[in-house]
Amino acid sequence: MIQQNRREFLKTALVAAGSLSAVELFAASKSKKTSKPKVTVKTEKPLRVAVIGCGGQGRGSHVPPAVREQLVALVDPDEQCLNKALKRATDTVPDIDTRKIRTFTDYRKLFDAMGKELDAILIASPNHHHALPALMAMQLGIGVYVEKPLCYNIAEARLMAEFSRKYKVATQMGNQGHCGEGIRRLCEYIGAGAVGKVTEVYSWTDRTNGGMGPRPPVEPVPAGMNWDSWIGPAPYRDFHSDLHPHAWHGWHDFGDGSLGNMGCHVLDCPHWSLKLGHPTSIELEEASGGGEERYPVGNRIRYEYPGRGDMPPVKIYWYDGVKLDPRIPRPAIVSGEKLKGPANRPPLMVELEKKYNRKFGGSGSLFVGDKGIMFAGTYGSEVRIIPEEKHKAFPLPEKVLPRIVGGPHVDFFRACRDGKPCASNFETAARLTEMVLLGTLAMRAGVHKKIEWDGDNMRCTNRPDVNQLLQRTNRDGWKV
Repeated sequence: MIQQNRREFLKTALVAAGSLSAVELFAASKSKKTSKPKVTVKTEKPLRVAVIGCGGQGRGSHVPPAVREQLVALVDPDEQCLNKALKRATDTVPDIDTRKIRTFTDYRKLFDAMGKELDAILIASPNHHHALPALMAMQLGIGVYVEKPLCYNIAEARLMAEFSRKYKVATQMGNQGHCGEGIRRLCEYIGAGAVGKVTEVYSWTDRTNGGMGPRPPVEPVPAGMNWDSWIGPAPYRDFHSDLHPHAWHGWHDFGDGSLGNMGCHVLDCPHWSLKLGHPTSIELEEASGGGEERYPVGNRIRYEYPGRGDMPPVKIYWYDGVKLDPRIPRPAIVSGEKLKGPANRPPLMVELEKKYNRKFGGSGSLFVGDKGIMFAGTYGSEVRIIPEEKHKAFPLPEKVLPRIVGGPHVDFFRACRDGKPCASNFETAARLTEMVLLGTLAMRAGVHKKIEWDGDNMRCTNRPDVNQLLQRTNRDGWKV
């Protein structure tokens, strides 16, 4: 009976995850007499890759794998970021000829100049710049890798999924854990009934991306910055501090708060393992800070989901940032700043840490079932039944989900070559991203302003004013 349940779980989990990458795994048998390892020579023609967004993540995580293929272009409105990315390229491959790498401060010019010379793009720009270059690339038949969250608003998420189906290019979102072993083990434990029927999940992150107060004073645009290109499709504003290069996360016009920053990593665990579809409601239960243009510095959000097959209704609770310390001066509370004060954590997490003398880390999830509790870390790592004695006593579940070899970039470049879907392809990623963006909607709606959600028709049924936040009209010149 257990074996049959696991097979059924695999079938439905694959459906819930979209067209999950089916990279074949094999065990290479080695003869005991063989003294020299077999050398595999890379024979594929390198992919021509452009990196859009050359800040910390773009420079650190995307330039190296792009160089190992063929980095042909870099795009960033800040020339300092472009120069640092070129240095990162030479640090990765010292003999690379950087004169052959073209640089742009506007991705529209990249596509005009090189649209027919690209096989793939890697996007690590601020959230408001995720959808437009991805949509432009897909129309040109170019494979697209986009950092999390997939996009800025829900309408964009659905359009990106639609374009990926229409243009049939390789697509991948950069929620790295989705390619990992940990989240697959979590799905297999949940499917095997390790903690019974899950009715509550408590997820959290220690990231603080929000703020208080009005915009800082206008400042001169820094030398080498194409400010109009940085603003792009968003409503125009003059340059001020607390935006570039990272604090944009905390502003409504450009980012999606702490939840947008970390939700696609942390909430991927309940979203996939519990086969979540559309929630029936989302509500901001508590918030610290925030304002007309900024996200709070701490949140507690409740999602409610109906039953799915043999899985009961479930409530997902999200905690982020800090509980506001009234001793902190108001001007000090700005986007992305590490604030002093008590962390905003689930009481259950605090209770279990004390009871079992352990730490669950800065981000993670606790799954509460009718037979026990299970923990999963940020990317699905460290999956354990709580307490440890129960984990050791539970039989290791059968590996029923396919494994991904080599991580998200390898998976993406493989898909660019063979056409088989990536693990976190845009259809899969759009559903997860929509869950995250519904939480940001709740933040903007306000505390105890419950959103009743009709997912099939993409609308809030009880708050018509919220529906205007589902999409926005891009600035002239920045439309598909």
